[in-house]
Amino acid sequence: MAAREREEMASSVEQLGPEAPTLCEGWTVRDLVAHLVERESGSPAALGVAVPAVRGYLEDRRVRRASGDFAALVERFRSGPPRTSFFSVPGLDTLLNPSEFFIHHEDVRRAQPGWEPRALSVRHQDALWKLVRVAGRLAVVRVPTGVVAERAGTGEQVTLKKGSPAVIVRGEPAEVLLFTHGRRDHAQVELLGDESALAALRSTRLGV
Repeated sequence: MAAREREEMASSVEQLGPEAPTLCEGWTVRDLVAHLVERESGSPAALGVAVPAVRGYLEDRRVRRASGDFAALVERFRSGPPRTSFFSVPGLDTLLNPSEFFIHHEDVRRAQPGWEPRALSVRHQDALWKLVRVAGRLAVVRVPTGVVAERAGTGEQVTLKKGSPAVIVRGEPAEVLLFTHGRRDHAQVELLGDESALAALRSTRLGV
């Protein structure tokens, strides 16, 4: 899934161009691609993704990278991480990149006028549902109430955070994944539950 999403996103950003908007506040397509390239670069700065103390250094490197040639930047992203990057370790791309690439691809797509959800295969949605079960738990950890994801069409549920009362987030796996990672206004989900729980969910920052 990561390899397919990488290629599809590379094609999308090529078509839209470097100055197209994204759902990442303040970032253009150029900025977002630079972030993804820097994240996989193998530089110690890439630790800034997870370590607050070095995020400023990472941002400086991202800004410098974004100032370069856009076509070369996209090609760097498309070609994958260098061999010096821990992302090149067999298995890590599959483990760490599917949700990152899917969400950021949608950050690009859904920031454009007239966007529509992609028509995804059942197999693709199945893969995204697995991501909801894992990444979704981390994404709602700050919510002070219970959160249950429900897959539209099948009724399958997974508890992302235990608690009572609980909110049910119902939608296709792609939409639930996007919602739990903070794309509230651009995710097509239905929220069900006690008003106090709904208010708690709406007032809490979602995402890792």
